[in-house]
Amino acid sequence: MAVSQLMGKWVLVTGAASGIGLETARAFARQRSNLILTDINEAGLAPIQREIEALGVRCLSHGLDVADEFAVRRVADAVIASVGAPHILVNNAGIGFLGPLLNTPTDAWRKVLDVNVMGVVHLCQAFLPAMLEAGDARQVVNVASAMGIGSAPNLSAYCASKHAVMGLSDALAMELAKTSVGITIVCPGVIDTPIVRNRRAIADVVPDAQMDKIEAHYKKTGAHPSVVGERIVRAVLRGEDIVFVGPTAKALYNAKRVSRKLASTATLAGCKANGYWWPYPAKRSAGQR
Repeated sequence: MAVSQLMGKWVLVTGAASGIGLETARAFARQRSNLILTDINEAGLAPIQREIEALGVRCLSHGLDVADEFAVRRVADAVIASVGAPHILVNNAGIGFLGPLLNTPTDAWRKVLDVNVMGVVHLCQAFLPAMLEAGDARQVVNVASAMGIGSAPNLSAYCASKHAVMGLSDALAMELAKTSVGITIVCPGVIDTPIVRNRRAIADVVPDAQMDKIEAHYKKTGAHPSVVGERIVRAVLRGEDIVFVGPTAKALYNAKRVSRKLASTATLAGCKANGYWWPYPAKRSAGQR
């Protein structure tokens, strides 16, 4: 369901203090949309709110941990009471964890799934009833990842969460098929965002040298997050159901359609560029004991 024009429409963006969320907010503001910004980093929203208001559009901001269902409900109630249901809901907030499966703690799994998956669930459950009741064209944009199509080693929790967002979005799109609310899934590829530089969300066994190589790789080859923000705007205007943006995203999708083995081989080859190391002992050759 395309939202044919964006001037004066209300757009809610989670994770709006940096990266893709920030650039998505800016892209919609340039279309004269009004913004509702949320982020767990509430202080980081203040300068962005001033920047957007300087463009002559309205802007609200709320500190929000999307993993907290009750906090999401409180913000939803406040937003709906103030300006009504958003015309576009962008579920962007997300976190990662880098490390082999056997070195990824259970609490890291829970945190990644709570933010990346349950955050989407909480926002949809809180806002969709009012969006449906409005009766006009509205759009939910769920930011997944190229890692929601394929996978990469040492990102098991992140990949699992983004596969879940893909499945959740597909199911929800079918449930909403006869309504005025559409679903857009966004699959960014290599994008140079702050999530890549978060050295707190890594396993102890990951060498610093690998983190240095990853950061250098993303800085050299990654697209700027503004590319994703602009593409999200275009997808909403067109009512697109899935969007591939940035290096590797569409290539990975096509490779996976041809052959799972081809996609895995290509991914492992690409991982060498960012210093991937094998975390487990190599299998023994014939005759070894």
